[in-house]
Amino acid sequence: MLSPVPAVLVSCGGTGEWAPNLITIAWAGTVCTNPPMISISVRPERHSYNIIKQTGEFVVNIPSVKQAHATDWCGVVSGRDHDKFEKAGLTPAPSLKVECPVVAECPVNIECRVTRTLELGSHVMFLAEVVAVQASSELIDGKGKLCLEKAGLIAYVHGEYFALGQTLGHFGFSVRKKKNATAAKSPQRRK
Repeated sequence: MLSPVPAVLVSCGGTGEWAPNLITIAWAGTVCTNPPMISISVRPERHSYNIIKQTGEFVVNIPSVKQAHATDWCGVVSGRDHDKFEKAGLTPAPSLKVECPVVAECPVNIECRVTRTLELGSHVMFLAEVVAVQASSELIDGKGKLCLEKAGLIAYVHGEYFALGQTLGHFGFSVRKKKNATAAKSPQRRK
């Protein structure tokens, strides 16, 4: 019931015996800042599970609304039966630090190496250190700031995909002091 959650395309494989593959994951999240770490949870019966378990790496590709159809499709078909990159119309591109490819069309790609595996029941959680991040140049402003609000990100809520939208405030807006309206105006001259 914890919603919304990110809908991400996790790429894996592309090394040795494993062809490049994609799996849609809605159970992904930030775990730690220093070192930067994230987690994904995968059912052991999924094709990608054995790939990630054996290679120890994956890429979390953050899709935009443009990749919503491909994201859903990659979540309902198996990589055992399909070349998901080809059939979904997605482009595998080189990673910076891991062997598996990134999804070129996704605006952000987070390259990860597994540090720990936790068997939790229906899913196995892969805890991973972030070793590199690629972001579309269209999301970087003139000061070098990453502007994810421009990416058109999607979220998953109880079986449905949604586009993220309206900004409600920035971190700390609830306690930030309001600027004095009169101090912001230029001084008035007396007559």
